[in-house]
Amino acid sequence: MNAIDLRGVTIGYDDSGPSAGPPVLLIHGHPFDRTLWAPQVAALTETGHRVVTPDLRGYGRSGVTPGKVFLSDFADDLAALLGHLGIDEAVVGGVSMGGQITMEFQRRHPQLVRGLILSDTSAPAETEEGRQFRNRLADRLLAEGMDGYAGEVIAKMLAAYNVEAMPDVAARVLGMMRATDPRGAAAALRGRAERPDYRATLADVRVPVWIVVGADDAYTPVADAEAIHRLVPHAVMSVIEGAGHLPGVEQPGRFNAALLDFLATYVPASD
Repeated sequence: MNAIDLRGVTIGYDDSGPSAGPPVLLIHGHPFDRTLWAPQVAALTETGHRVVTPDLRGYGRSGVTPGKVFLSDFADDLAALLGHLGIDEAVVGGVSMGGQITMEFQRRHPQLVRGLILSDTSAPAETEEGRQFRNRLADRLLAEGMDGYAGEVIAKMLAAYNVEAMPDVAARVLGMMRATDPRGAAAALRGRAERPDYRATLADVRVPVWIVVGADDAYTPVADAEAIHRLVPHAVMSVIEGAGHLPGVEQPGRFNAALLDFLATYVPASD
């Protein structure tokens, strides 16, 4: 792992693959870390891509900013990281909250985006009910820690049938959740509760876009992915069978095959 002080916080990250390869920036969701993308890093580097996988501030090995961290803070951190690495343009993608950070990145830093990957995410602004839920959950995590929450949501993070069928995968996902600093998770929840509506941003996107969703995602179902696809008609959409909210972890072979096909077919080589 590498680390750099950026914008008042230490950001941990991995920079894998050939330095001259086409760059891909992958953004994890809540409450995970950069290792969520391990299967994708392996597949992408094998095909000559450079893959940057950061720990968001408050997660993994990155520093914690207590209080409230907005999606714009995460997006600006990542833009600064690309600048530090000398990357002028990248395919940028994320899952769940990471997908919303990807949309925020497109809104704030479109000049850095060569293509978008939106996995198991949604575009509308948070509802009032959602705001209240996220703020209550932030309070709970600060009071109780991550363990109880992780146990409650594992059967939604993965398709419920995969929790038993894939015990090693479930253990890895649970381990990431339980290792997350509650202060970082709470700050992200409070900031995400105030997220804007990204539908207008998506409607203006002209770069290649891959929309992907697990067929049995309980958090952001296929209908949410279809709604994004209607906003971005030129996008490519994939539904990954046998997966829930984290198809890149649950079905890495299927996910990676579709990812590599998207990159090879729709994202032109750099000049």
